[in-house]
Amino acid sequence: MDGTVIVLGGLNFDLVIRGSRIPGKGESVFGKSFHTFPGGKGANQAVQLARLGVQTCMLGRVGNDIYGDQLVASLEENGVITDALMRDPELGTGKGWVFVDDDGDNYIIVLPEANMNWAKRDLEALGQLLKGAACLLCQLETPVTIVEACLRAAKDAGLLTVLNTAPATSLPADLFNHVDLLILNQTEAAFYVGRSVGGADQARTAAEALLARGCGAVVITLGDQGAVAADGSGACHCHAFSVRAVDVTAAGDSFCAALAYALLQGDELCGALQFACASGALTVTREGAQPSLPKLAEIRAFIESGRARHVR
Repeated sequence: MDGTVIVLGGLNFDLVIRGSRIPGKGESVFGKSFHTFPGGKGANQAVQLARLGVQTCMLGRVGNDIYGDQLVASLEENGVITDALMRDPELGTGKGWVFVDDDGDNYIIVLPEANMNWAKRDLEALGQLLKGAACLLCQLETPVTIVEACLRAAKDAGLLTVLNTAPATSLPADLFNHVDLLILNQTEAAFYVGRSVGGADQARTAAEALLARGCGAVVITLGDQGAVAADGSGACHCHAFSVRAVDVTAAGDSFCAALAYALLQGDELCGALQFACASGALTVTREGAQPSLPKLAEIRAFIESGRARHVR
């Protein structure tokens, strides 16, 4: 694969507490452990791409604080290019408070801070970044206006444009025309199509509705039911890998990065879907966001182990 992948997105310092269950209103419960990890959807996806051997550039904002220092250090330790990262003079680094229960499910509150403090002038260097790049991967932890401007510029420059609509928020109708690959989970899909997306059949219907808005391809993840992909030539369903979930944090980010990687390697959409599902499955077997992200050899070995279910 030739060319850099640019990741536009959020960087958050995660504070993670594990407990048996999330407390109810007005209730206190004892926790079991506490850890801190580098995170944020954009940073996680950048690290995953770098661990797959991709030259990756992170475009985002952190504060002038120790949290920002640690996030930048984690990116650089993983080989991510940080020249386009900006230090916000006004707001602190974004933070995520994560509760993980005994089933590995997580509940997250994000304080975005610097992640949302963008101005159009912050994109003055974008044109130079796009030269020689192969792909732009975005999420929605940065302002929609910034995401839209970057997608438009990347599409005009001939890059593969990928949008992960997390967290779900209202988008301009014509933004979808600038997206080659739209990735979303079933909750986010329900937000955009206005109806429940509870399984593979409903995901196919939702994907077709999203394709009609102008996307080149749509992938909807379904947790332990795998994922559905659709483009102009048809649809397929990749069943989930069988694993024991420890912590689902960053599984979606791992999936998105791995899917983009496989497509850039020349894989067909359905083949890329299996690779992405394997990457996400490995991620949930480990604690934390960036520490849980697998390397290329691990994903390949996992697929070859025969633990994958079929794609149809």
